[in-house]
Amino acid sequence: MGQSRTKCLVSPHLKQAPKIILVGQGYANNCKFKGNSKDGFAIKYLSAAGFGAKLLGVFGNGMVQSFIHARTLTPSDMRKPKLASEIAKQLRSGFNIYLLCFVYLQLLAFQIVLLVWSFDSLCLLLTIVISNVQASSLQFEDTDKQKIYETISFEEVHKEATQLKELTGLLNAPVVFAHNDLLSGNLMRNDEQVMSELATLNKHITGSDKGSNTAEKLYIIDFEYGSYNYRGFDIGNHFNEYAGYDCDYSLYPCKDEQYHFFRHYLQPEKPYKVSEKDLEALYVEANTLMLASHLYWALWSLIQARMSPIDFDYIEYFFLRYNEY
Repeated sequence: MGQSRTKCLVSPHLKQAPKIILVGQGYANNCKFKGNSKDGFAIKYLSAAGFGAKLLGVFGNGMVQSFIHARTLTPSDMRKPKLASEIAKQLRSGFNIYLLCFVYLQLLAFQIVLLVWSFDSLCLLLTIVISNVQASSLQFEDTDKQKIYETISFEEVHKEATQLKELTGLLNAPVVFAHNDLLSGNLMRNDEQVMSELATLNKHITGSDKGSNTAEKLYIIDFEYGSYNYRGFDIGNHFNEYAGYDCDYSLYPCKDEQYHFFRHYLQPEKPYKVSEKDLEALYVEANTLMLASHLYWALWSLIQARMSPIDFDYIEYFFLRYNEY
């Protein structure tokens, strides 16, 4: 049994039986899973399209999914050329989710649902402005936190968000189904190391030397923040996560590393057929919307500083992200 920011994880297993992971409400009391909500709807179709663990069932405040025999990537893994190309291809296939959900909603005549859902994420900068309003009216019981909080100029943040909105409007960036939180902890891979461990475990349980037949595969997991969003935001946000848990933004990918990612994102089957024009356009798009990622998570962190029960210095994290912005 374990916990994340919003979920409780339980993994019961029997001898010679596949593991199952149970995801329910976590210790963050303000976070609940609703099977008929936007999040629950998305998970159903993400699972059907082969993303993450297989969805086995949904109940009042949780769900049952298959267990993924894989290791979580590290921040340094993400910049390795082979893994970077795999991540790009997986992210690209998010277009399939967009089409799948769209067709389903059309068939059920729920066009209004799609409209509301899309509007929510298409107005990314509006979301940032609203978050700024929420973040600017917080009160902390801790006097030291309150003093630090009062040094923040929310008028300046609002001005930056407005300017960024104008800049983003010039990009004509396409909208896709985006993960929105593609850090290393949400990427898993059952590579040679994992398969060797599975073979050892299988031998211990069954006495057989037969290895695993599972092919190497990359998994994108935890679509908690998944929604329609600008393509460049999802990519730029992912590049920001190269900084790792220490937020070392000197590790942000260079132009050559980004171009390698873009090639496999734009044309997975023929990456070196991508034109210089398309590469440059996506470079501008991703590195502009990367700024929106910093601003969004900075304001998110301030709200968490007041609301979250987790022992983490969210105010310091605000300054890390905002200063980098």
